[in-house]
Amino acid sequence: MNQLSDRLNSLSPSETLAMSQKSNELKAQGIDVINLSVGEPDFNTPEHIKEAAKKAIDDNFSRYSPVPGYPALRNAIVEKLKKENGLEYTAAQISCSNGAKQSVCNVVMALVGKGDEVIIPAPYWVSYPEMVKLADGTPVTIPAGIEQDFKITPAQLEAAITPKTKALILCSPSNPTGSVYSKEELAGLAAVLAKHPQIVVIADEIYEHINYIGKHESIAQFPEIFDRVVIVNGVSKAYAMTGWRIGFIAGPEWIVKACNKLQGQYTSGPCSVSQKAAEAAYTGTQAPVEEMRKAFERRRDLIVKLAKDVPGFEVNVPQGAFYLFPKCDYYFGKSCGDRKISNAADLAMYLLEVGHVACVGGAAFGAPECIRMSYATSDENIEEAIRRIKDALAKLK
Repeated sequence: MNQLSDRLNSLSPSETLAMSQKSNELKAQGIDVINLSVGEPDFNTPEHIKEAAKKAIDDNFSRYSPVPGYPALRNAIVEKLKKENGLEYTAAQISCSNGAKQSVCNVVMALVGKGDEVIIPAPYWVSYPEMVKLADGTPVTIPAGIEQDFKITPAQLEAAITPKTKALILCSPSNPTGSVYSKEELAGLAAVLAKHPQIVVIADEIYEHINYIGKHESIAQFPEIFDRVVIVNGVSKAYAMTGWRIGFIAGPEWIVKACNKLQGQYTSGPCSVSQKAAEAAYTGTQAPVEEMRKAFERRRDLIVKLAKDVPGFEVNVPQGAFYLFPKCDYYFGKSCGDRKISNAADLAMYLLEVGHVACVGGAAFGAPECIRMSYATSDENIEEAIRRIKDALAKLK
């Protein structure tokens, strides 16, 4: 007897977490699995950040913090946005949450209601449409294939807007594709949005510092839409702090206040010690961020070069994040023994069980012809993973 709510029954489980769990199960059986399914840096949190957390414990930062986070952390974020992005905010326009994931969800829950449409360019991060569904809204996807570098055009955006459109969720650099919108491309989208004042832009910039084209460009830089852009960011990816769970929003005060009201009822403020660690991340040396970025760039070059040699893979060159999103529908319809590959999920499962490499099928990201590989792992793992993938695919006829 299913007594779960309609809300929960309409929700899909996270495909990325599911693949990660399956690969861990195989590992537990003693099978050597290379895990390219998880979206987290393989580096450790930099020392000065860990020291700040230890000091916070000794200094008894062990009580509830204000719901939007400590003023010191919010002021550090204000400074970061000013210095790195040239954007002016006040501490009252910042709210910190338990990771950028909660930050996105807070904004969606605060803005979206029954019948509201939210535009989501596809490929998208798996959780965006699910969050919109949770809020009783309708996700409207705009497909952008590999031939347009997985980026939507202003004309596509214009065509998707209706009187019911409440928000646009834009992720740059992108998970799962690694595509990065240039200033010119963002200006084109901003010009369309300027004509539709009812639309709020949720700009997910969590991969801001993992980019290989120089400077990150934020859609919040355009004055004509600045007052309805909500930036979402956090410490997870840039500072290798995924488990610390600190994300933030920066945006119009009316939206931030709404998110604080919501968060005050269901989680309260994020972890006190993690906040002090995040403050150190933003105010301390940024050298480790650049070191990690360089390592990711080297790995990007390596995996692109190797993946381009895989027969039947169509590969673009990601400009940010740490994902490769090859088009692999060449293999759909092929089989090995009694195993038939009908879609990307079948292919991902085949690569896991036969090649012992964990990837994620693209359907969960709105791109059923692709698979996602994370290259947040060692050069040796990347080389061995692609070798195994090649061997496993060669068996498909």
